Amino acid sequence: MRIAIMSDSHDHIVNLRAAVTYCGPYQVALIIHCGDLISPFMLEELARFGGAVHLVYGNNPGDKHLISQFCGARFPNLTHHGDFGALEAAGLKFAFTHYPQMARGLAAQGTFDVVCCGHNHRYQVEQFGPTLLINPGELLGKDDQPGFAILHAGDRRVERVEIGRQIPPQQN
Repeated sequence: MRIAIMSDSHDHIVNLRAAVTYCGPYQVALIIHCGDLISPFMLEELARFGGAVHLVYGNNPGDKHLISQFCGARFPNLTHHGDFGALEAAGLKFAFTHYPQMARGLAAQGTFDVVCCGHNHRYQVEQFGPTLLINPGELLGKDDQPGFAILHAGDRRVERVEIGRQIPPQQN
């Protein structure tokens, strides 16, 4: 099973659209977004994925009311978890938050198989005992090449997909 991990899209429609478009043919089964999506209009871009999408707020939460209201109701494949999310997929326990400090603490506990975060816009993969910590970097493209991570659940291999280098950004 392939799981896409994204974060810090900051209303950059073109890059989020490119990432979501890439996930379909690449047979991604699930998307986790680790925060700073920001505006409710970005939910429509995530919903285009068609599969399950799980997301949390970040430090730029946008319109919390509309985001929480639209997830599930208007966009049935989107699940909003507030500030912290947890789920099981492909036989693995996942936790996800926006903040690296909180994620490091969760990873150090060893309760989860995979912990995901964002916030600092830096791609990073670390192993904490049995727990894999993944920061997919930013979709925005402000501080680094925009991109996201794909976890191959079977062997826990992580790959970075860069928008603009590996996949062209989508127009419109």
